[in-house]
Amino acid sequence: MISNFDIVKLNSLLKDFYSLTNIRITVFDDSFHELTSYPESIAPFCQIIRSTQTGAAHCHICDLQACETATKTRSLYTYQCHAGLTESITPILLGNIIIGYLFFGHVLSFSSHEEGWRHVSQLCKSYPLSMRKLKDVFHEQPLISNETIRSASHIMQAVASYLCMERMVALRRQELPVQIDEYILAHYTEAINATKIAQYFHIGKTKIYEIAKQNYGIGIAEYIRKLRIEKARLLLTEQSGLSLSEIASKCGFDDYNYFITVFKKHTGMPPKAYGSLKNELKM
Repeated sequence: MISNFDIVKLNSLLKDFYSLTNIRITVFDDSFHELTSYPESIAPFCQIIRSTQTGAAHCHICDLQACETATKTRSLYTYQCHAGLTESITPILLGNIIIGYLFFGHVLSFSSHEEGWRHVSQLCKSYPLSMRKLKDVFHEQPLISNETIRSASHIMQAVASYLCMERMVALRRQELPVQIDEYILAHYTEAINATKIAQYFHIGKTKIYEIAKQNYGIGIAEYIRKLRIEKARLLLTEQSGLSLSEIASKCGFDDYNYFITVFKKHTGMPPKAYGSLKNELKM
């Protein structure tokens, strides 16, 4: 784990979230280990599913896949779990590092219990459990509208940002992923790559790739290109007097034509057209 969480303050905040939404929310660290949640116990429906080895395994796989998606997109991800319930996850970002995740789940987002049960029973029929008992607890859970889920998801994103603003969570600055990210941010406009970073920190390239995948959701080279393109966007908008070759150089691109190709791939338009459009919008 590369972060420290203030669990006491977190629990109070999670309780407030639950009071507003009536949806259980959980905090995970960057390795997706559960730190705390409110309420502490999961819904009876999920307890029954996880009481079977098959159901518990599917829950674990579903959670990991959601985590991987949120890591890759670095944004909110709302989905339906293997048992048919709606869940949502958002990464907690401090700078460019993912230091944890907020997750809410076990929500029934159907127009009626009858409609929901027809769907859920088909998904869960292969599990070795009492479908009668599962149906009973399913009908005891409240129905939550899609609109409420969207609103709760937006609130959860705001909570993720608030955690960092209020210093309820902070980076352990001595941790290697943090040091690597700080190094990249200081040198991404220079001629750096995975090999040079690995040499600087005296570690193997495989370790660099693992850290990049876990913290950025993309490869190290793609992450560096992304930072360079973001800088190019800024320069095209704020320093329109610079030539494209000057912008390419300032952003770490030695090859002018390669810069244009990469920029168009990331933004959907050539840098000259992007700069013209942004400057027109400013007028």
